[in-house]
Amino acid sequence: MTSVLDATPLTNSLTAGKLPRRSSLWILLASWAVSAAFFAMLFLSGNVDGFNIVGTVVFGTVLYCVAIYVLSRLVEGSRKAKDRLMTALVTAAFVIALLPLVSIVYTTVVNGLPAFLTPTFFTSSQRNVVGAGGGVLHAIIGTLMVTGMATLISVPIGLLASIYLVEYGRGRLARAITFFVDVMTGIPSIVAGLFAFALFALLFDDPGIRFGFGGSIALSVLMIPVVVRSSEEMLKLVPNELREAAFALGVPKWLTILKVVLPTSIAGIVTGVMLSIARVIGETAPLLIIAGFTSSMNYDLFGERMMTLPVFVYTQYANQGADSQAFIDRAWAGALTLIVIVMVLNGLARLIAHWFSPKLGR
Repeated sequence: MTSVLDATPLTNSLTAGKLPRRSSLWILLASWAVSAAFFAMLFLSGNVDGFNIVGTVVFGTVLYCVAIYVLSRLVEGSRKAKDRLMTALVTAAFVIALLPLVSIVYTTVVNGLPAFLTPTFFTSSQRNVVGAGGGVLHAIIGTLMVTGMATLISVPIGLLASIYLVEYGRGRLARAITFFVDVMTGIPSIVAGLFAFALFALLFDDPGIRFGFGGSIALSVLMIPVVVRSSEEMLKLVPNELREAAFALGVPKWLTILKVVLPTSIAGIVTGVMLSIARVIGETAPLLIIAGFTSSMNYDLFGERMMTLPVFVYTQYANQGADSQAFIDRAWAGALTLIVIVMVLNGLARLIAHWFSPKLGR
């Protein structure tokens, strides 16, 4: 007599009706290949000037979304197909959002690297340079000094304001501070520059005043709300149990904040400060108004005009001389230098957050 096990073949229901492993990756690569072939045919036929890399990635990703949905619906059913489609759409949104960043970095590196690698680019200024040559040292020094002074102004004010809002602030004053911080967050950068210019023009009775410290004041107006918001959120993440434990031991509130709250949230606070610096270091309009521009070195924040990297890029592109290509190359190289500085600041923010974050050991 034949048993039931011999008559019925064994099947693995867990693997039946599924696309092969890594099928999504292969379908994505195939979609990009088809899209690349299409744009290559357009290029070879002479209908377009060059091969469109961005179009290849975008249309290839759209083709992938359609292909993965159709194949999954045929093999796995409608429910799994919808899941794969939503995953593909999220991935496509990530790729499309990443394309502008990749394009900007690629274009800046390609156009700015030749002048960036010039030996004199980081060791000289633009004094008495009317054509090719010269460097960006004066702009780097100006950027570091102006941004450093803005940080010295903004961090104490922003941190103390956030401590007040979290630990002490109640009633109308706290609500007013929160409202004005929100308003300052959305202030256009050129308004900050006009504010600093009007302030010092009235104080010194000089309608043509230009100096680096004024640029620091303008940048601090933009930095303070960012520092307040980031520090406030970090302070709110500190568990109330830590505060209550310190109060139960008889520790005063100010000492609890200094010894318990701030050390616990220091990683997030420092990260927010570094990101606020990276946010304002590329501002052009306020520095162009109040700090001005010059081709010479200036180590005095309180005297004469001071060049910064964003203004250097702007002036090199806007005020081209007889050898226009040299000015454009220096502008791209200055932009590349600024991108490198911002990337270093973001990297430092991540490292500091890792080093100072509380270690939860058993």
